[in-house]
Amino acid sequence: MITLDTALAFFTLSLILGFAPGPDNIFVLMQSATEGRRAGMVVVLGLCAGLVVHTTAIALGLAAVFASSATAFTVLKIVGAAYLVYLAWGAFRAPTGDLTGQPLRQTTNGRLFLRGLVMNITNPKVVFFFLALLPQFVNPARGSVTLQLFVLGGIFIAATLVSFGCITVFAAAVSAHLKRSPRAQRVLNWLAATVFVGMAARLAVSER
Repeated sequence: MITLDTALAFFTLSLILGFAPGPDNIFVLMQSATEGRRAGMVVVLGLCAGLVVHTTAIALGLAAVFASSATAFTVLKIVGAAYLVYLAWGAFRAPTGDLTGQPLRQTTNGRLFLRGLVMNITNPKVVFFFLALLPQFVNPARGSVTLQLFVLGGIFIAATLVSFGCITVFAAAVSAHLKRSPRAQRVLNWLAATVFVGMAARLAVSER
């Protein structure tokens, strides 16, 4: 089994990576700012569900098969890019107005969770990131490699909940000001749409 020192070192590294600018935490930042803290946390849960899928794939050896397939990589990144463009269009068309006294969140929890899940699963870079990161903390001499990979994946998910949760709380604080300013809402909607398009373009041209 993984030692306590290894677990703490991996958790610390995972926290640092969680706060480092990247597609997932930028996605959480924009969703929390535009739709509030609860919406942001639901998106975070969706992202973490995607990490469960990636962890399982790594532990069972499925990711290695995927990583060797150029076709699977291309299909997945195109699907992910298309979904981001869809989200960009939704942000661009999002209504604005004086929302004082009203909850900023308008999207259902189910759709928000699905956004996070699809965002994470359709990003093939996550697979390669896990393939590169997790094995470095595995010691075959300490028991089942599969079990160690699942434990590491769980630690990474816990660190993601902490780091992304902090980002959500910070961004959601901005939403209170958005309720009183239709202009600020329009600017943030345009910014969100631009960010999503940029993320889609980056994913579409990415290589293994």
